[in-house]
Amino acid sequence: MSKTILVTGAGGQLGQSLKQCAQDWPQFNFVFADRGQLDIADKALTEAWLKKNAPVDYCLNCAAYTAVDKAESEPKRAFAINRDGVAYLAEACRKQGTALFHFSTDYVYGGHTNRPLKEDDPVQPAGVYAQSKLEGELRALQINPLTTIIRTSWVYSEFGHNFLKTMLRLGRERSEVNVVFDQVGTPTYAGDLARAVLAMIEAVESGKTSRELLTGIYHYSNEGVASWYDFAEAIFELAGMDVNVNPIETKDFPTPAVRPAFSVLNKAKIKSAFGLEIAHWRVAVKEALSI
Repeated sequence: MSKTILVTGAGGQLGQSLKQCAQDWPQFNFVFADRGQLDIADKALTEAWLKKNAPVDYCLNCAAYTAVDKAESEPKRAFAINRDGVAYLAEACRKQGTALFHFSTDYVYGGHTNRPLKEDDPVQPAGVYAQSKLEGELRALQINPLTTIIRTSWVYSEFGHNFLKTMLRLGRERSEVNVVFDQVGTPTYAGDLARAVLAMIEAVESGKTSRELLTGIYHYSNEGVASWYDFAEAIFELAGMDVNVNPIETKDFPTPAVRPAFSVLNKAKIKSAFGLEIAHWRVAVKEALSI
């Protein structure tokens, strides 16, 4: 009997990326629910939805409040989705025996180190978005023992609003752009993240990997290291666009929310546990531009 995978937040970047690659995983039965169908911030609706659609073997929670700067002026909304909604979903999944995948962020660390971050490094969230995401993680792990947290960074895709699409738009509108060079991390192509998660589930269902490994916290991003300046340069180069990128400092581009200065993620744990091969971020950008 094929396993059923529910994808919440199906209208977002990761949700749409999962929908795009679902056809390559015919052994799974996918159910996609966007916010109009399943608003995780509504406790009664969430519980009723999971109960009505049971059995759901896996829930991939792509629903999130991701407007990092806007969160500073909308804290109630950010926490309602990123903390409370995650708790409601975790509880509904627990009652149905559903394994939950929840996606979180490099922002929880605060960016105060200068080496690749490991899953057990201390967290130091700065700002509403980071705090709400961390509290969502904690609630999910406390409520549902079948919870896997995946912290990722700098997510982009051909869907929605993201850095890649912003740079392509600006590149069509002007001959030069200013991009910060003193924030360092790794871009993550949502298509690669989607495939990685499904590969994790497949590894468990096929018996290659122990089911016990589908709990706790993992890191996933593409390989390599970049600043936002490097990322922008690569986008224009790979897209064949003649745009001059001017490196600027974070202080020259003030934002309501604080960004991590360094948030490269160490991915040894997820690669070892599930045998994942992860593409370099430039390779991933090239793929995203070719779709």
